[in-house]
Amino acid sequence: MTNEEKMLAGLPHDALDPILLDKLAITKDLIWEYNRLRPSDKEARDALIRKIIGKTGNTFTFMQPFYCDYGSHIEVGDCFFANYNFVVLDEAKVTIGHHCFIAPNVSIYTVGHPTDPIARNQNIEIAKPVTIGDNVWIGGNVTILPGVTIGSNVTIGAGSVVVKDVPDNCVAVGYPCQPIKFLTTK
Repeated sequence: MTNEEKMLAGLPHDALDPILLDKLAITKDLIWEYNRLRPSDKEARDALIRKIIGKTGNTFTFMQPFYCDYGSHIEVGDCFFANYNFVVLDEAKVTIGHHCFIAPNVSIYTVGHPTDPIARNQNIEIAKPVTIGDNVWIGGNVTILPGVTIGSNVTIGAGSVVVKDVPDNCVAVGYPCQPIKFLTTK
């Protein structure tokens, strides 16, 4: 397997693989361009974000600045809004549903490094996908870690660190983030 295939399969891979570094450089240049467009030039911003992001719904907003690694591994649904300083390390797939709102300074990480310093010093990474359902609001300064699934109809409170799955129909907060209120749905 190539390092890219290993990365997408959730297997340990070499983060300094030249092919991966080339792909990162291409995306970084596009992100640099995007973050320097006039905020009022929505048409140019939307066109460029469609080049960066793997899949978008019909209506979306990515406020500047926005940062990601590959972009092609990110999918967002209709009526998506990401506020300032949204960071997505998308070494694995990041899937975000319809009617999702991301507050300022939210980070989604799909990639981690070994805790063993010898392995870590060999530039090894492991990526796990992140999935977010429909009708989700992620509060400001939230960090979502690799491998997490957040259900639909969920609010994640500001400042939370999401380290494990969050079920549907709840408000979840804290470090570690956990449900504090379940919603009744009709």
